[in-house]
Amino acid sequence: MRMRRCGEGRGVACPRLSPGGGVAMATAPRSAAMEVTGSRFCGSTERGRMEGWGSYTLPTGTEYLGELRDGAFHGRGALLFPGGGTFRAVWHRGVPAEGKFTFADGLEYAAERWDYCDGYDRRFYTEICSGLRPAGISQLTNLDPPRKIPEGCFDCGDGFYNPNTRTVTDYELRFLRNAVFLEDRTLHFQRATVEQFCCLETPFFRNFTIC
Repeated sequence: MRMRRCGEGRGVACPRLSPGGGVAMATAPRSAAMEVTGSRFCGSTERGRMEGWGSYTLPTGTEYLGELRDGAFHGRGALLFPGGGTFRAVWHRGVPAEGKFTFADGLEYAAERWDYCDGYDRRFYTEICSGLRPAGISQLTNLDPPRKIPEGCFDCGDGFYNPNTRTVTDYELRFLRNAVFLEDRTLHFQRATVEQFCCLETPFFRNFTIC
């Protein structure tokens, strides 16, 4: 992967995770733009590879903030998703050794004993926190009011999926990606499910609706 240096020799202000887990500002000696993948990197490098603290932004808008070593996520860092979710983890050579995902509304995902929206309690998390709405104006999604979904499309968690073009755009209708085969088949299956039940609520598609 070729990197174009765009700040060498100058101090570049980059966001970083503070020891307490928040976001602080650090001065990095250089920044770089990832030309091949369309990603962006702001932080320090060593021998042409990411090293130390930095901010790495993917083309989809997902951003990694944290420690890096030898060109990979390594140490303490967080993935910040465009929809507001955060995955904080301890990374080892690019792979999360342990971590925790928190949705934009503050709900923390649990791999075991997940008791949110189960067969006994179908309330959305915002309803758990704020109470149920009066009869006749019930919530249809976790978001209230729900997003306005383009006609014929549906919300797939990080944007809108168009089954006719088989593309995903972000919530500002900017192109994100073409749906790969597995993703396309999965979304078509979930589309059929949603058409039957109006709204699907799962840990990874918590605002999944169709219009």
